[in-house]
Amino acid sequence: MFNNPPSFFQIGAMLMAFCLRGLSSRETITLTKSMLHSGTIQRWDPSWRVVDKHSTGGVGDKVTFPLTGALSVFPLKIPMVSGRGLGHTGGTADKLESIPGELVVF
Repeated sequence: MFNNPPSFFQIGAMLMAFCLRGLSSRETITLTKSMLHSGTIQRWDPSWRVVDKHSTGGVGDKVTFPLTGALSVFPLKIPMVSGRGLGHTGGTADKLESIPGELVVF
């Protein structure tokens, strides 16, 4: 996307400008489309039943583990974005890796 990626300082300045000045509708649409078409788009096997579990915004994975465990009895794929070292509770990946025998693949 970039020949010379922006520095963390430049990204921080851009985000502060967004926060202080806001974005026009056109700028919001352009930014959203740029984000949509960046990175890798996941393509799932058409035979899979893929479901989504978004973060509830809480701390501690109080919903993630019981919900995905309960859904595991069904033939579903539940792709998740997971973090590491997030604050005092750690990230979901950290917690999963603390379970003996659990395989976390990135």
